[in-house]
Amino acid sequence: MKYRSTRGGLSPALFTEILIEGLAPDGGLVVPEEVPAVTAEELEAWRDLDYAGLAAEVIGRYASGIPAEELARICRAAYDPAVFGGDPIVPLTALGEVTLVGLSEGPTLAFKDMAMQFLGQLLEHELTARGTTLNILGATSGDTGSAAEYALRGKHGVAVFMLSPQGRMSAFQRAQMYSLTDDNIHNIAVEGDFDDCQHLVKVIAGDTAFKREHRLGAVNSINFARIAAQLVYYFWAWLRHSDAVAPEHRAAHRVSITVPSGNFGNIFSGWLARRMGLPIHRLVLATNENNVLDEFFRTGVYRPRTGESTFATSSPSMDISRASNLERFVFEVVGRDPEALRERWSGLERDGVLDLSAEQPRFAEEFGIVSGSSTHADRVATIREIHRSTGAVVDPHTADGLAVAARHLEPGIPMLVLETAKPQKFPEIVAEAIGEPAELPEALQALLEAPQHVVEVANDAVAVRNLIARDAAH
Repeated sequence: MKYRSTRGGLSPALFTEILIEGLAPDGGLVVPEEVPAVTAEELEAWRDLDYAGLAAEVIGRYASGIPAEELARICRAAYDPAVFGGDPIVPLTALGEVTLVGLSEGPTLAFKDMAMQFLGQLLEHELTARGTTLNILGATSGDTGSAAEYALRGKHGVAVFMLSPQGRMSAFQRAQMYSLTDDNIHNIAVEGDFDDCQHLVKVIAGDTAFKREHRLGAVNSINFARIAAQLVYYFWAWLRHSDAVAPEHRAAHRVSITVPSGNFGNIFSGWLARRMGLPIHRLVLATNENNVLDEFFRTGVYRPRTGESTFATSSPSMDISRASNLERFVFEVVGRDPEALRERWSGLERDGVLDLSAEQPRFAEEFGIVSGSSTHADRVATIREIHRSTGAVVDPHTADGLAVAARHLEPGIPMLVLETAKPQKFPEIVAEAIGEPAELPEALQALLEAPQHVVEVANDAVAVRNLIARDAAH
């Protein structure tokens, strides 16, 4: 398997060569030259694997340059049940008409752990093999930052510089990140919103000389290793859901999957799984009030908003108006043609609008993606009704997914919803919905009371560069 850039300016490269690059040198995103196919027979052969074994098989289709036995070891270390609080690592739970895919059993209680634990193990392996160091520059709207920091804290040869928006994350999200005291973890709170943080990352990563001098890499969702790791739980969810189906009917067992979406990385993994041959009928993209992606999939017009026009909502990890992975999808829509992609993207950067309305019917028909959006009232009502009818408590992002999923139910097609995080991370909206916050274990309460370590800066690339230059791993 070789990789290239959506914009055409990357010579074919192995997975190990694009692992720490983030953006391609031409500013595009790294994509596989082809999508590997998985047959019904291969799916059935994977049925009895545990999560780590399945991860080695699925990621192995993409991880060129890593020996199979080494990849298996990395997956075993990443997906140790002890790290995820027991087995199964990803439980499936029936919630009325839908099934919840539990992705928040990891150390930071959010789905980002599923990819980041793998990436942490993989990076340490590669850096040790190369005898070099890496400085991770990332942006977070909440859960990516803590997942990256917990996966990389104390890792040899790695420093993490994580940008987060001042005052835009929940108290629990801030506590998870800012309470870390590891020497290689650096939290930077930017005056602005998540899109401002993401823009700073792109500006600094686009400075080729600075990037090379300080060995900058990325672990946010533009990193293809995360896309590959996220593929695994789509396969796992289908395999576990189809366990109850008679063997002769399993190959025809189609499901729809709803994905709460902000940066488009998670649902792009779902689309890759579908393209590989996983029997997914529909991928349902769910947004909150920052519904730029919903507008795009309903109309074909992508109209990113400014930071000032991005709402601060009660599902803050999805308060994103510029989806950094959407370029990968547009690349597929334009026939994987880098020249066509560059033309479209230059128009977007010039005019602030990308018009693919002529292609919009293909989004559902060919790519299988439909969409919807949710509001604060929808979230509160969903959390309340799920608790009333099942006794379960869900977080607001998962509630967005459940609310949108309910509008896309189809007879004979089971609906799965990907969980985003534990409800304990968002006590205010849970208390509004059910009268009290989700119970917080003693260890997590102590986390909220721990001293916090964070540097506040203006929305200024020079200030961030100076912090990196001062504290980078060399």
